[in-house]
Amino acid sequence: MCRNIFQVPIASLVMTARCLSIVAATLFWVAPDAGFAQDTANLQQENAQLRARLDRLESVVDRLQPDLSSEAAKYSAVTPIPSEADQAGSQQVSNWAMSQLSAPDAPKFPTAKLTGFFQADAGWFAQDSANQAAVGNIQDGADFRRARLAATGKVAENVSYMLEMDFAFPGHPSFMDVWGEVSDVPILQNVRVGQYRNPFGMDGLTSVKELTFIERGLPFAFLPFRQIGAMAHGMSEAGDMTWAVSGFRYPTGQYGGSVGDNGGYGMASRLTGLIVDDGDSVVHIGGAYSFIDPANNMVQYRNQPEFTVSETGGSATPVPNTVPFFVNTGPIATHNVNLFAGELAATSGSWHAQGEVIYALVNRIAGSTVGFSGMSVQSAYILTGEHRPYNRENAVLGRVVPHQDFRSGCGWGAWEVAARWSYLNLNDGGITGGQLNDVTAGLNWYLNRYTKLQFNYIHAFLRTAGIGNSDADIVAMRAQVDF
Repeated sequence: MCRNIFQVPIASLVMTARCLSIVAATLFWVAPDAGFAQDTANLQQENAQLRARLDRLESVVDRLQPDLSSEAAKYSAVTPIPSEADQAGSQQVSNWAMSQLSAPDAPKFPTAKLTGFFQADAGWFAQDSANQAAVGNIQDGADFRRARLAATGKVAENVSYMLEMDFAFPGHPSFMDVWGEVSDVPILQNVRVGQYRNPFGMDGLTSVKELTFIERGLPFAFLPFRQIGAMAHGMSEAGDMTWAVSGFRYPTGQYGGSVGDNGGYGMASRLTGLIVDDGDSVVHIGGAYSFIDPANNMVQYRNQPEFTVSETGGSATPVPNTVPFFVNTGPIATHNVNLFAGELAATSGSWHAQGEVIYALVNRIAGSTVGFSGMSVQSAYILTGEHRPYNRENAVLGRVVPHQDFRSGCGWGAWEVAARWSYLNLNDGGITGGQLNDVTAGLNWYLNRYTKLQFNYIHAFLRTAGIGNSDADIVAMRAQVDF
């Protein structure tokens, strides 16, 4: 049987009124003996007025009682309260009512959050004559390297999603990360389906918003990167190990499509761990493996000198409208490819560094198996004393956040100096894709958590078959804002 929660305060109010009447009467009789100076007749008159008011209050309460009981019955039919047999009086009912009022609202799904960023680049080139003969006369220019909008959120407590589009690709928007993910899955922990970055390479899994340099290192050319598929990933309870296994279609187009019944599949896996984990100091080690059987029986590896600008539709004058590939294998008829990667990273105080090596073993349809390799090593120091954190969930280095934002007269943000060497060799077994070494010096200014300016000087050493060694110098800068 449900009790009327409105009966308790009403009964208390009536009882209080009656007690006040008794107290008033007592004061009337006690007052003369206590030495009060009030006139007895006046006290009698005031007491009579008080009793009349209390009688009227009781009358009002009696008239309201049926309506209050009716409303309480409706409320109790929806939200029952503890039965009378289970509690000792009105106090428990009162406690229950307060808990109902203070209980948090249940989460409402779906949720949605709009995020995005843009990267505006500008670059200036200087080439020697041999380099111009090898790759052409590169033009200075400016470009939006990336301009993205994304919606992220949840459709249930354990189901999240992301839909990201890039509007800087030539001609039309393209899919970036477009996936749904179920968490708290037994054994597998997290399962993601859609288009996503495959678990291979530390540099490739670091967000482009948090790169130390304007572009990723040269070995990025080997990565399967974004493909459509399914991936399981997780981490240890202590947060010192991560694992991921992905199966995907290959190759995937700019809208996530992949067609072909002759192969067309791949897998990628990554395992990482911390061998040092001491507050602000960590040492990360990891390895990755990928197997690819391309649908079109073709693979091609190529890369630019860690910077690019382009002009959609071509220039009005007959000059190159994009930075050319310095190294390029051309299409290779291929049964399958095995990719191997090793990675190492560390951060301590204001210093951080990372490096990785990738080896591609290509099983050609006509000809012997060939191997290509790439390596990248970088180091940086934050001059203003900030620390670059370690992202345990993704097993990469995270975002630099200034101690003080840049404001006139208040702070200068965070300043960072960095250096990198990267290498890519695409020569083997009669394939002369070229060999490229890049040395880069960088200066980064983090105005606040979401605004960054980057300055890079890149010297490219290129070795091209039939031409030999050549050099190019690039001065590049980027303005980035994300939200």
